[in-house]
Amino acid sequence: MSEAPTTEVISSTEQDRVYTTLRQWITVGRFLPGERLKIRTVAADMGVGQMPVRAALQRLAAEGALINVPNAGVTVPKLSLPEFDDLLQTRMMLEGEAAERGSLRLDAAQIATLQGWSADMAAALQAGDAKRYLDINEDFHVLLYKAAGSPLLFQLIDTLWLRAGPISNRLFDTPAASAVLNDAHDDLVQALQKRDSAAVRRAVERDIFVAGQFLRAACGDKKRK
Repeated sequence: MSEAPTTEVISSTEQDRVYTTLRQWITVGRFLPGERLKIRTVAADMGVGQMPVRAALQRLAAEGALINVPNAGVTVPKLSLPEFDDLLQTRMMLEGEAAERGSLRLDAAQIATLQGWSADMAAALQAGDAKRYLDINEDFHVLLYKAAGSPLLFQLIDTLWLRAGPISNRLFDTPAASAVLNDAHDDLVQALQKRDSAAVRRAVERDIFVAGQFLRAACGDKKRK
């Protein structure tokens, strides 16, 4: 009995860690739209017990990141075309605002970091490493948006990323995507170096729009299946 409180503390810590990891996996597109997440499989992938995974999945379902389907367990939501278009427009609005604000607060070292990440993304695309591209892309935008100094704005953006994450798996369905995906990042870095905040905003909006056109096509294909 005396060990029960310690067990609860460990369980709570583990649940938070599992939740954070699963949320990250959804955001970066590790799971496909419509995919059923089996507790046993996820637990094995993470090397943890089933209880913290079950709790994390239910927490994510309560947030709308996952869906409880009767007799099917927890699944990744699918986006209809109208839902996707709404998500895309809202992302452009909020992320453009965060980018413009952030560009005014970044120092020279942070801009240099973004420049390096842009080069890394180009190399990842050249190597056909989609996962590395998406991972660096997230770091790139997180740094820029958090520089805006608005936790509320970033929280809203993060929620939208959670909705958009699963379909990002299909960003590279079309080979042509790799040829243009990093163009906006290069333009964005140049705008940062010139301290042109309006151009930074336009670059982010173009980045989201261009990627969105490839993903919109994938969303439409998925609906016809």
